Amino acid sequence: MKLPASAIISPEVTKKEKWLGYLLGPAGALLLNAVLATYLNVYYTDVLNLTPLWNGLFLTIFPIVSKVIDAITNVVMGQVIDRTRTKEGKARPWLLLSAPLVTVTAILLFTVPNANTTIKAIWVMISYNLFYSFAYTIFNMSHNLMVPLSTRDGTARGGLSVFNQITTIMMSGILVALVFPMVIMPMIGADKAKWITLMSILAIAALPLTLLEYFFTKERVTEENADKPAEEKPPFLKQMKQLFTDKYMVLMYAYFLIYTVGTTLKNLGLVYYCNYVLGTYNDGITQMLVSVIGGIPMGIGIFAVWPLAKKFGKRNVTMWGFVLYAIGGLICWIFPTNLVMVLIGQFIKNIGGLPCAYVFMALFADCLDHLEWKTDLRVDGTAMSIYNIIAVAMVGIMTGVFNWLLSKAGYIATFTANNTAEAASKLAEKGWVSQLALDKIKPAKDGILTVAMQQPAGVNSAITFAFVGLEVFTGLALVGILIFLTVEKNIAKEQAEIKARREADNAAQPESEADTAGSEDNAK
Repeated sequence: MKLPASAIISPEVTKKEKWLGYLLGPAGALLLNAVLATYLNVYYTDVLNLTPLWNGLFLTIFPIVSKVIDAITNVVMGQVIDRTRTKEGKARPWLLLSAPLVTVTAILLFTVPNANTTIKAIWVMISYNLFYSFAYTIFNMSHNLMVPLSTRDGTARGGLSVFNQITTIMMSGILVALVFPMVIMPMIGADKAKWITLMSILAIAALPLTLLEYFFTKERVTEENADKPAEEKPPFLKQMKQLFTDKYMVLMYAYFLIYTVGTTLKNLGLVYYCNYVLGTYNDGITQMLVSVIGGIPMGIGIFAVWPLAKKFGKRNVTMWGFVLYAIGGLICWIFPTNLVMVLIGQFIKNIGGLPCAYVFMALFADCLDHLEWKTDLRVDGTAMSIYNIIAVAMVGIMTGVFNWLLSKAGYIATFTANNTAEAASKLAEKGWVSQLALDKIKPAKDGILTVAMQQPAGVNSAITFAFVGLEVFTGLALVGILIFLTVEKNIAKEQAEIKARREADNAAQPESEADTAGSEDNAK
């Protein structure tokens, strides 16, 4: 089957490639994933009310088990990508396949039938794994390889890394951090039908945008070896040995593991922290302020980070950024209910997080080039599968940990009522205390009230640690790791040696073919 050709033919990175392939193209799937990272657990706890299921064990165990499956599919996908040989590259073709799969499976996440809890649990488990372990794995693996495979030019690669992150940080951030808490969440409350409509729109929008990423990207690094005969890849275990005996790859994986643990728990805790510790449920203001004021540095960083990284080094700028990251988190943890101090802390923390957000993939690409120089073999798919395994495993584990903490601390989910009398009756029956007086709760357009409760002190403490406490420790740990990540020191020399090898191989190949042809003529 012949694949549609890329619209990019230039040997150098173009503006069209940056804007359409790396900025706009990934926007749909990344926005969808950002919304799911923040709100899917809220849908499970507050709309489907799954927290009490199996005495609190369902939402603790199912994410962890699901991520084991996800880890396996990431390994398989990594091997598939490394063995894919087409004129359009080895990763890009899978972007094409992922486009419709992401859309369909994302819709299934929310169309859980109104049935007994067993059927709901089965639907949740199947749909969750279809999306994360299958569809999004295909997209994410191929998408994340676009920067490392795009070019060996360090400056161009760094620029693509920045553009690639603008979508996640700015577009997704604006919608998830500003529009959702201010406009959308107060409108949909705990109404399941509204959730399904909203998420279906986001899922459908991802389809044409992912196709845009496919058509406006190009794998120049893969094309270097396009004319060479297919080489037999070493066995998977040998590839793993190559990865985990290289100190820079080990440091990168340790770095990403610790960073993902902290950010995952923070993302899970964001909505709960703003709803119960710092503000009131879906008040439309608190989460917006925390996310937007804290996120302003991310906008400034578009223009500042890469020039600083070029001058001082990607590692150095990232390392000192994490010092600020830990300081900002500590301020928030000391004053968790003081809005002004939390906003100051978030602002400082996000300044510190700028280098990591924008240049990580460029640093990861340097490590892949170093490994190629060292072993004369590229194992991009396997390397990225380990990266993705860390991401998905930690999301599952930390989601399970977070839900377990909520369950054990006595988290009380919201409920809906048709009027204040019905709400008052249910509160009295359960012995709960509403967060707001019932006459102060703003009903949805259809008159439905979403009632949130005052949470026990233990719940608020767990939520606070998840959102602001843990990252104090992870920030300091990352500083320690980055001290030893000195891959940039010799990377220019190593890339030059790789280029010389490739040129020598290409020059030798025609001579070898000519010798073969001559031998055949003599035989005749």
